[in-house]
Amino acid sequence: QVQLVESGGGLVQAGGSLRLSCVNTGSTFTSYTMGWFRQAPGKEREFVASISWSGSNTAYGDSVKGRFTVSRDSAKNTIYLQMNSLEVDDMAIYYCAARRSTITAVYTRSSSYDTWGQGTHVTVSS
Repeated sequence: QVQLVESGGGLVQAGGSLRLSCVNTGSTFTSYTMGWFRQAPGKEREFVASISWSGSNTAYGDSVKGRFTVSRDSAKNTIYLQMNSLEVDDMAIYYCAARRSTITAVYTRSSSYDTWGQGTHVTVSS
């Protein structure tokens, strides 16, 4: 069973960088598509990035394209979200999510995922 724990959130100035991590403390990540979502106060949960379990395919939300990069290290049962050129609008709780899938699939809808982490806070100061 997949159990997800996010870390790496914190306070950063606009223009700075952070790297979030999501560790699966349960079974292996093999056969799982992984996703990152975020939710700011008063807003709906927003798709950020997804990576196939092979790592060969990725997808990004329009607001983060060119600034964020998702990656995975299957040996460490960990996925990462490298966030560069952070903006105040990036401030949110970031969640990691997982679902069993085919080798190349990525998913952009939160309803496609069935396992979620507890989230990690990202604060961006202007």
